[in-house]
Amino acid sequence: MATRIKLKTPAATRVPQSKTDCAADIKVLGDVQRQFERSRAEMNDAIAHIAQKFQPVLEAQQTHMTALQTGIQTFCEANRAQLCEGSGKTANLVTGEVSWRQRPPSVSIRGADSVIETLHRMNLSRFVRTKLEVNKEAMLNEPDAVRGIAGISVVTGVEDFSITPFALEVEAV
Repeated sequence: MATRIKLKTPAATRVPQSKTDCAADIKVLGDVQRQFERSRAEMNDAIAHIAQKFQPVLEAQQTHMTALQTGIQTFCEANRAQLCEGSGKTANLVTGEVSWRQRPPSVSIRGADSVIETLHRMNLSRFVRTKLEVNKEAMLNEPDAVRGIAGISVVTGVEDFSITPFALEVEAV
């Protein structure tokens, strides 16, 4: 599949001098894009090979770390008062430290629409936030109504230039 390039500001180092030169440069661009995709595929193949090679090693190390963490936590929970010298939250050991921290309170919502409806029905609307935001679609439909208002600019007529080298699409059977 050909990659489509959009250029907003031309920063050409070489400018074709004729239609023939331009067509030749588009051909070269297509060649470079295809080589780029081949190089990217080769890189991804190498990354996949490396990941596959290291996966069993990493899984074994992860299992070992989990077992060590579970054992350390079990010991520390059982001996917290002694390790923290009474009421502390951190125990400093020779090779590292362990600590206990209280998480801040949090709220999780599942099925937000039904929760909002229930809160309104129970006269608990103070727990529902109403968000005010600018309706950009309406402004695009009526640009004259907002022209001259500070902070608003309606941009129209911007043109992008794109180059799409031809490439034959072939499907594997």
